[in-house]
Amino acid sequence: MFTPAGKLGKTLIKKNLVTPAQWDEAMRAAKEDPDVSVDQFLIEKGYIEEVEILKIDANELGHAYVNLSEVDFDPKLVKMIPRHIAEKYKVMIVSRADGKINLAMANPLNPFAIDDINTLTNSKILPMLGSEKQIMEKIDEVYTQLESADDILGGMVQEDQQMKAIEDEETLSTTALASAAEEAPVIRLSNSIIMQAVKDGASDIHVEPSKTSVRIRFRIDGVMHEEMKFPRKLHAALVSRFKILAKLDIGEKRVPQDGRIPLRVEGKEIDLRVATLPTVWGEKVTMRILDKSSILIGLEQLGFESNDLKRFRELINKPYGIIFSTGPTGSGKTTTLYAVLNELNGVDKNLISIEDPIEYQLPGVAQAQVNTKAGLTFAGGLRSMLRQDPDIVMVGELRDKETAEVAIQASLTGHLVLATIHANDSASTITRLFHMGVEPYLVASSVICILAQRLVRKICPECKVDYTPPPEALQRLGIPPGTKLYRGQGCEFCRETGYLGRVGVYEMMQLDDELRLLITEEASAPDIRRKGIELGMYTLQQDGIRKVIAGVTSIEEAMRVLFDTGVKT
Repeated sequence: MFTPAGKLGKTLIKKNLVTPAQWDEAMRAAKEDPDVSVDQFLIEKGYIEEVEILKIDANELGHAYVNLSEVDFDPKLVKMIPRHIAEKYKVMIVSRADGKINLAMANPLNPFAIDDINTLTNSKILPMLGSEKQIMEKIDEVYTQLESADDILGGMVQEDQQMKAIEDEETLSTTALASAAEEAPVIRLSNSIIMQAVKDGASDIHVEPSKTSVRIRFRIDGVMHEEMKFPRKLHAALVSRFKILAKLDIGEKRVPQDGRIPLRVEGKEIDLRVATLPTVWGEKVTMRILDKSSILIGLEQLGFESNDLKRFRELINKPYGIIFSTGPTGSGKTTTLYAVLNELNGVDKNLISIEDPIEYQLPGVAQAQVNTKAGLTFAGGLRSMLRQDPDIVMVGELRDKETAEVAIQASLTGHLVLATIHANDSASTITRLFHMGVEPYLVASSVICILAQRLVRKICPECKVDYTPPPEALQRLGIPPGTKLYRGQGCEFCRETGYLGRVGVYEMMQLDDELRLLITEEASAPDIRRKGIELGMYTLQQDGIRKVIAGVTSIEEAMRVLFDTGVKT
């Protein structure tokens, strides 16, 4: 802390960042324990975020404050300071222009650090105050990444002249591409990308070319993060490596291709679903990471409230009818239906599914893959499945009138049908079926439940703290004034995001006679929705608020996922 305690206290109280009682509590704690500072106490108790104190300190010092989580570090600049010097002085280069370097420093008043780095870089140093914790974490992250990349690139430069030709990938022959993809450095690079993605819990890997570089991004808990950046000349060899592993045609770069890579990583059975896409700068590769062990989860782990879970269990154990899981792509629909199949699976039941694609293989379930070229469509496959004497049928996605009508007939002839469908919420699923051309009386007589869902990030348990938001923010969301909410401060376990893992948010509409009557009358989605709420249905937003109050997710995450997507409250 660079600001005198008295001045800091007055500033924090004046800005309504802490209350006088909280400041007095911190002062008492600091007096009782000399190892505890006032600012450290306030931060650890969750009364204030570190950034607020850093901004006040920066103002006191006359320097700018920099949040390193928002900085895109330039490898060439970072290398100007050796790692051991950066660690010794706790500094990171932020930017450089006109012979001046903006330098993030844990202690901008350290003259030795400024002098040594001035000599090293031959540049004027402009100190900026940064979080010591952030600086040390970025040093570890960025320098480790640079060292790994340098090792790989160094090996390529030493091996042969072949890699020089990689820069002009349009002229490369298939033989040259295959040879480059089998070079040890390229193998190490591709392996390290996959290993890091699995370690970080990513759901997708994106390999994205540009005019001068190749960017690697991971999707973690539904949010994209840039992880690595390499020279453009690596693009052809890296893409070819992934295509070879997925058994794709490395010579074909004009059309999209799809494939799979089965792997065993850290004892886990992993499937990578690989998709290539031609772009103006070359092929973009996206790989969906499918962890076979992660899908074998119970309904209890999905995020249902206890009463909703009890009702849902009763519904899935009915002998016939249709249960829809609805929501946008990536909302966890398939995971929910797989959890249902896991629960219902047993030697006394015949379970069959038709999917496109089959994301996970479920023991005890006969799974069929749609193959349009061979004539196996959802509708045709579903008809064939009904001749296999099934008890429970899962339809990967209900897309058209023909499939919908076959599914409805199956439910009316004594089968429990599970299906996903793309709709905004439970009520709009009904109107979506109308728009497909399905007769209202068929919808009313077959559907027993519609489960709309989204996924929200869970607050990291390692850095979770409570706080009391402003009354107006609580009032806007219908939360009682004075309610304590929770958020993550950011730590090494959650990659400084404050979130770790995701959980489902659900809106379960159970159809009764009143709703069935509305459906047969072709009522609008708002009317159906109002009736559902009147009968006790919790909306997506209401379930999200329940999870905010319970400390499962943050108010910001609920707003991002549930209140900015066009879903009406």
